[in-house]
Amino acid sequence: MNPEQLFTDTSLACAQLITRRYSTSFSLGIRTLDKSLHRAIYAVYGFVRWADEILDTFHNQNKAALLTAFERDTYAAIAAGFSLNPVLHAFQWVVNEYQIDHEFIDAFLRSMEMDLEDQNYRQELYDQYIYGSAEVVGLMCLRVFCHQQPALFEQLQAPARRLGAAFQKVNFLRDIRSDYEDRGRVYFPGLHYEHFNNERKREIEANIRADFEAAYIGIQQLPRAAKLGVHLAYVYYLKLFYKLRQAPAAQVLAERVRLPDNTKLLLLLGSWLRYRLSN
Repeated sequence: MNPEQLFTDTSLACAQLITRRYSTSFSLGIRTLDKSLHRAIYAVYGFVRWADEILDTFHNQNKAALLTAFERDTYAAIAAGFSLNPVLHAFQWVVNEYQIDHEFIDAFLRSMEMDLEDQNYRQELYDQYIYGSAEVVGLMCLRVFCHQQPALFEQLQAPARRLGAAFQKVNFLRDIRSDYEDRGRVYFPGLHYEHFNNERKREIEANIRADFEAAYIGIQQLPRAAKLGVHLAYVYYLKLFYKLRQAPAAQVLAERVRLPDNTKLLLLLGSWLRYRLSN
């Protein structure tokens, strides 16, 4: 094997390992995509996960300096088509191979910078953060799914953004206590943690439900290679959302709502059966 190709293959394998170690649910979703899409989506997740780790894990380090270096090294890797950092080498490969828009990367890194400051988010900052932390990740994946189909990519941009937003808002609702207690963050605009109650929770849930409904239309139009995996991620988060809706605000503040592994397997089976029956 060509040594350079071996290095790229090994870097992509590292991205896969990171995905499997950090997110069993996301790994399950990727494995239900067509195999031709696996390496590219693992590379996107590995990049996003490593940036998140700077903000969420290394509390004894200078996070601003780490993020600045990460950003500098990211753009250098994309420009050179190479990096000794396997995560960034894998990411530059997917960016250059699938022509992922640099604007998406810019927006993502800006959202990471926003997390350097503990703050309550007003609506404008909230929208900016949702776009950069979640919607553009969906758009990066959509670039892979719609490779060499630019018209389809343009058509599905809006529902892809709504899907990413729905996923992120569910995460915010599920993790509202840990975000506040561990990181000093409250993401939902105008919400004071001490005033989180059932009425405010229902308002948040109505907004999330609208995102899910808008996103589902786009899932039905995805290329066949991507449809099952994205649908599985959709039903997983929708099930998690339903479980959160059933819990009163006090319970959401007291415990982290989860889906058991057997439920995840049942969701996978159900998605696979619906996929087979519709094709």
